[in-house]
Amino acid sequence: MKEYFNVLKQCPLFQSINDENLLSMLDCLGARVASYKKKETILAEGSPAKYIGIMLAGSAQIIQYDYFGNRSLVSEVEPSELFAESFACADVGEVPVNIVASEDCRVMFVECIRVMQTCSCACECHRQMIYNLIRDVAIKNIMFHQRMEITSKRTTREKLMTYLTLQAKKNKEKQFDIPYDRQELADYLEVDRSGLSAEISKLRREGVLKSEKNHFELL
Repeated sequence: MKEYFNVLKQCPLFQSINDENLLSMLDCLGARVASYKKKETILAEGSPAKYIGIMLAGSAQIIQYDYFGNRSLVSEVEPSELFAESFACADVGEVPVNIVASEDCRVMFVECIRVMQTCSCACECHRQMIYNLIRDVAIKNIMFHQRMEITSKRTTREKLMTYLTLQAKKNKEKQFDIPYDRQELADYLEVDRSGLSAEISKLRREGVLKSEKNHFELL
């Protein structure tokens, strides 16, 4: 497990926990590592919501399908980030989304119940980890409300500009890269791809923004 320490030390779940304690905690949590190929499903909708995932290398997308098969891209998972933690903590029984590898990746799984319930030693590190988990879930809740702010807009233009404005604020720059290609951005905004491309072209002509693939500049 030591080969993953640099990534794990950046993981929200293990903040303020030193290397020596981290190694013993991974054993306590029943941690296991699995590898996935690009486009392979890491967790499928309907899978038991028992584990918290930690991206060690590569990336993945959280995807949701409605009753009619329409695809919605919920978010991207990058190295050191957690996924499926909210479902496991809520004890919902089954994962309601699909988590699919965007590229070849490695993932660590830990049992949620071992995180939520302190060990027999009731060590300070475990209490810190529970605090970290609660904080991470709270931050993800804020991010969910930000996405609701975007998708609740009425037009493609409003959705796109709200998203790009939030990205500029996040990066503290008027130029930035987004983690999505055109189809993925359309799925994230819950709009038609052709309509999105037409709107981006229109905004470029109006001098509102510049764009090249996934790079944007707000003017």
